Amino acid sequence: MFIPSAFAETDLIWLDRLLARDAFVTLVSTGADGYQQATRLPVLYRRDADGILIEGHWAKPNPQAGHAGPAMLLVDGPHAYVSPGWYPDKDAQARVPTWNYAAAELRGVLEPVTAPDALIGMLDGLSAHYEAQVGGNWALQPIEPRQRKMLAGIVGFRFRPTQVQVKLKLSQNHPEANQRSVIDALSALEAPASRELAQWMRWRRDHGGNDD
Repeated sequence: MFIPSAFAETDLIWLDRLLARDAFVTLVSTGADGYQQATRLPVLYRRDADGILIEGHWAKPNPQAGHAGPAMLLVDGPHAYVSPGWYPDKDAQARVPTWNYAAAELRGVLEPVTAPDALIGMLDGLSAHYEAQVGGNWALQPIEPRQRKMLAGIVGFRFRPTQVQVKLKLSQNHPEANQRSVIDALSALEAPASRELAQWMRWRRDHGGNDD
């Protein structure tokens, strides 16, 4: 991912925030035919003293299922159009439209998981995490024959990144007055995505990633 130095972020709290916001990611690998394969899927993310671990699963018919080795994982954050007319120091010859956004690119190694007990643990963790987010109470029942049979239709994976790039293009290369003006303009729009981006700009400008 191309990241000018002004937009490079090394504090992994931003990766935490990106995946807490939206853990529906794009997993990219190279197939046996040399072409890129990509799958959009939900994942579980964990970062601790042992590093970063990301877990998920494919449907077995997916051509990417069972891939082992190098892979790339793309994480999307908020994004929105920024008009040059919002800058108080605007100059028709010097300012142009742009797009602000936050995103991450992780490169690492994929390890397929097929052992039933390991798959059960992954599915249980995934469902428990997302059920809690929607106030649901569905739970995996691995002893239920139909659910047990479904395990044969998936392949799990563990992804351990060896390189993490986080890009925050949030007008931090502009004077303070321009940043404030863009935040105010985005906040005033009806689009939820624009308002969310304004909040990220506030976090980055005021706290460098901390909420307090």
